[in-house]
Amino acid sequence: MSAVGADTAPAMAIAATVSAPSAYERGSRHSWIAVFGGLIGAFMAILDIQITNASMKEIQGSLGATLEEGSWISTAYLVAEMIAIPLSGWLSTGLSVRRYLLWTTAAFIFASILCSISWNLESMIAFRALQGFFGGALIPLAFRLILEFLPENKRAVGMALFGVTATFAPSIGPTLGGWLTEHFSWHYLFYINVPPGLLVMAMLAYGLEKRPVVWDKLKNADLAGIVTMALGMGCLEVVLEEGNRKDWFGSDLIRNLAIIAAVNLVLFVWIQLNRKDPLVNLRLLGKRDFVLSTVAYFLLGMALFGAIYLIPLYLSQVHDYTPLEIGEVIMWMGFPQLLVLPLVPRLMQRFDGRYLAAFGFFMFALSYYMNSQMTADYAGQQMIASQVVRALGQPFILVPIGMLATAHLKPHENPSASTVLNVMRNLGGAFGIALVATLTDNLSRSHLAHVKESLPAVSAQAQDYLNQSASLLQMGGSDPYTAAAQAKALLAKTMSQQAYIQAYNDVFFIMGALLLIAVVAVLLIRKPQSQAAHDAVID
Repeated sequence: MSAVGADTAPAMAIAATVSAPSAYERGSRHSWIAVFGGLIGAFMAILDIQITNASMKEIQGSLGATLEEGSWISTAYLVAEMIAIPLSGWLSTGLSVRRYLLWTTAAFIFASILCSISWNLESMIAFRALQGFFGGALIPLAFRLILEFLPENKRAVGMALFGVTATFAPSIGPTLGGWLTEHFSWHYLFYINVPPGLLVMAMLAYGLEKRPVVWDKLKNADLAGIVTMALGMGCLEVVLEEGNRKDWFGSDLIRNLAIIAAVNLVLFVWIQLNRKDPLVNLRLLGKRDFVLSTVAYFLLGMALFGAIYLIPLYLSQVHDYTPLEIGEVIMWMGFPQLLVLPLVPRLMQRFDGRYLAAFGFFMFALSYYMNSQMTADYAGQQMIASQVVRALGQPFILVPIGMLATAHLKPHENPSASTVLNVMRNLGGAFGIALVATLTDNLSRSHLAHVKESLPAVSAQAQDYLNQSASLLQMGGSDPYTAAAQAKALLAKTMSQQAYIQAYNDVFFIMGALLLIAVVAVLLIRKPQSQAAHDAVID
């Protein structure tokens, strides 16, 4: 009997070793800390897209840049981020997720410090590009950590937390940026990344398991895919960001970049579909549920970043709001989300995720419609209601849609899925900003021309307006000739303001209508298998 015990002891020891739970298994403390570290990192990266917008005048003044030159400070970050996202799957697999995230977070912190000490526009653009490239890796990796490190019954919680990074960060970016610049200086827009960046590194180092470098993966690089992707995505981002400012295809630069982008993106897709081990598995777009989810992600990015662009522009152009006053309005798009996000995972257990996502998109569309009825008296206080509706709808979108997009995918497809979804959201944001900027300019000119054409028909009212304005100005001390000129200038300003208000109303209505496409898209997604099986058991 002792002999049998001696023989079986090693086998029992091996069995115990195999069955012993790993400190890094799904749902463990290490896994949750890694996920939280990744989410904080993604929050920083997304926050930095918008945080400079409210302080652009101060940064331009300090660096001696014009308004058009200063736009490249944001464009450089977005272009580099767009290039980095597709590379994240390949590099994180080859280097290991732990090593790649630690290196990129450290580089992001260093690039942020370099931005704060920029001495001219060229150095700022270069350092912002570095910041965007290393920050871009943090966004899809946070999504991937949720899929790979959390058990299935906790993924809704993870997606809710990811929703904070994807929708809350851009909502409070202008507010935080304006506050830091007004109370300290624009340099603190970049200093603020250092403490949380160091915390992220500590959390990732603790939560992620050390793994060796997979040299075969790194050596077997898809160089053609990398080059065509970088040229295609980079040029496309510049076209979308700078196109409206440069009169689109009336500019040789935009026209040439558009051709380069189109050629390289077609080549990139062809290479990926014909390569055995592609940089990004685009065959996922052949799956019905995944492609519908990418359409929804694209429209979400378009609507989210379109609103963050439109509302500050309206408030500054029509009502002369300061950056801090704009931030106080925009924050209502962010903070109410925090009240709803904890409820969404529980609602996911009781209701079909497709219906929750459709409800979220409908609320988002409704908020746009509420902004399509503005008048000259419609300012920041009146916009709060629509902002709250928008904020309440966003959590119902991001949590279910992330689950629906990946419900029918295999584990090894998660890196590519994370890349494609995040690229589509960013592309949607760039496309949305380009669309609303172009529509606003074109429609305002059209409405102004219509107002001028109709002026003779209401000439009596216009003359009364001029006479009353001139009289008031004369009472204020102006001579009759100056008062008449000032009255005409006031009339021109009023006409221009009315034209812009009508244009903004049209653009808000168009964006709301486009969001109804997302409602249809999510309803066409198949019910996840686990949920369908659960419903069958209940029936």
